[in-house]
Amino acid sequence: DLQRIGDDTSGNEWERTCKMGVNALAFRAEQSGIFFQGDADCVGLAKKGAIDWSRNRQWLDLVARSGTPLFVSWKRSLMDDEVRTALKDPKLTIDRLARLVEAEPLMSTKVVRMANSVAMNPSGRAIADVRSAITRIGMEAVRSVSFAVAMEQLLRSKNMASFETLSKRLWEHSMHVAALCRLLARKVGGINPDEAMFAGMVHDIGVFYLLSRAANFPELIENRQDLNQMLVQWHDNIGHALLSAMGQSDELLAAVQEHETARALAKIKTLSDLVYVANVLANVKNGWREPEFAIEADAASFVALFGDGAIDELLIESEAEVSSLKSALGAR
Repeated sequence: DLQRIGDDTSGNEWERTCKMGVNALAFRAEQSGIFFQGDADCVGLAKKGAIDWSRNRQWLDLVARSGTPLFVSWKRSLMDDEVRTALKDPKLTIDRLARLVEAEPLMSTKVVRMANSVAMNPSGRAIADVRSAITRIGMEAVRSVSFAVAMEQLLRSKNMASFETLSKRLWEHSMHVAALCRLLARKVGGINPDEAMFAGMVHDIGVFYLLSRAANFPELIENRQDLNQMLVQWHDNIGHALLSAMGQSDELLAAVQEHETARALAKIKTLSDLVYVANVLANVKNGWREPEFAIEADAASFVALFGDGAIDELLIESEAEVSSLKSALGAR
């Protein structure tokens, strides 16, 4: 049995951890194991920069050496941020990335699941460990998984409760576009399929952000027409700004900002072209807008790209891959 021997420590205030945690150990640790196991509270990792890691490491080391129960409490997004930061390092090795991913159970599960999906594993040979999974799907695909985990957390937040149906439809649309981007990239050549999949996944990141902010304005919750107008008008520029702040490539930024800019295409030449086509194709059956505000998707203009009847064949061909990737990434 456990018994708390002090008040709460803190992941934000080092002074509180010293006062409550360290003092609890100093005065009560010697009683641990007599009637109960004494718990001086956890090592709290609340957000980056809140408490310097050198101090939290001291607290972690002290509790570990004391022989009392050791608990570490952290926000899941901290590990996701570390993975996303590591993926920007051109010298990142598979071994280091695997160690980071393995420390986050949800992400590691999704990475292994993606590696065993029909889209990534046509041979059907099962993979059970994270390192082998990353070797199969590639580092770029891990970035997509990291984003999927972050989006799942956002969808479950209280801020999104008022827009539950819309946000789920948006996530479904994003998964569909991501899978189509990967499929189209393989078909047209010249564009990395995994980079294309990530672009498809984040192309509507501006809508996610705007929905999370709109929750603070009751008038937008009540007036869906005004909400839809705001989302449609601003989401591409907001998405561009968010990804620019994250240091993403100019090619990706252009694809996000231009994904709803209509154009005549005789050939898919750029990532922007590809995301635009995938977005229109996904909107045929899987658009994110409220039904009363939806605009009918016009894929007929793509006949020149794929030929007569080829669009229907393409959508049918993509169903297995779309379903597989959505399942691997957690779309419901």
